[in-house]
Amino acid sequence: MQTLANRIVLITGASSGIGAATARTLAGRGATVVLGARRVERLEALVAEITAAGGRAEAHALDVVSRDAMQAFVNDAAARHGRIDAIVNNAGVMPLSPLRARQFDEWDRMIDVNIRGVLHGIGAVLPVMERQGSGHVINVASIGAHQVYPNAAVYCATKYAVWALSEGLRQETDTLRVTVVSPGTTASELADTITHAGAAEDMRNFRRVTIAPEAIANAIAYALEQPADVDVSELIVRPVASAA
Repeated sequence: MQTLANRIVLITGASSGIGAATARTLAGRGATVVLGARRVERLEALVAEITAAGGRAEAHALDVVSRDAMQAFVNDAAARHGRIDAIVNNAGVMPLSPLRARQFDEWDRMIDVNIRGVLHGIGAVLPVMERQGSGHVINVASIGAHQVYPNAAVYCATKYAVWALSEGLRQETDTLRVTVVSPGTTASELADTITHAGAAEDMRNFRRVTIAPEAIANAIAYALEQPADVDVSELIVRPVASAA
């Protein structure tokens, strides 16, 4: 098993939920976590918490929809630390609705954040990692990458895309490790973005059983800590009591 001590790990969507839990978990195991999100005040509070506990963390304003912002995020980390050992492409949104509601703006937002955001992260780190001859790309998908649910067609489509991008990258490289993590129902703020009343009610019922975001963080740490020649390609992590 590899140690995470002194490894440089970038995390997007790090201001809450799985991203914040992953930051705490990896920093607690010795990694330097470089955190990106739009809610900078939350990031700064998280960095202060990690630092007070003896860890190393940095906060950066980041909107993953902007390719330039993502490239600047990666470039700054590479310049400051001399390398990037891993990126966790975690940023995502989930404003669910039935297709007949025709919520085009919300569809566009999911496509932009959930697909383009991941592509921007991959595209930004690849040159750095290829120069190094090593690196680990971890993409957070969803159980929705494996099964489609009512009101979630667009969301699931974006997560299917994350799975496909991850598998494509894995096949195209023999030096980098690639992991896609698919959480089941996990306690987070994702459902707070649902504006459609019926979809929101269905999601409240769907999320009656959840696991803590630390469970996903531990799965990410597990993938990172494997020997350098071992690629944990996919992890599905969900509540024992969940049928989905």
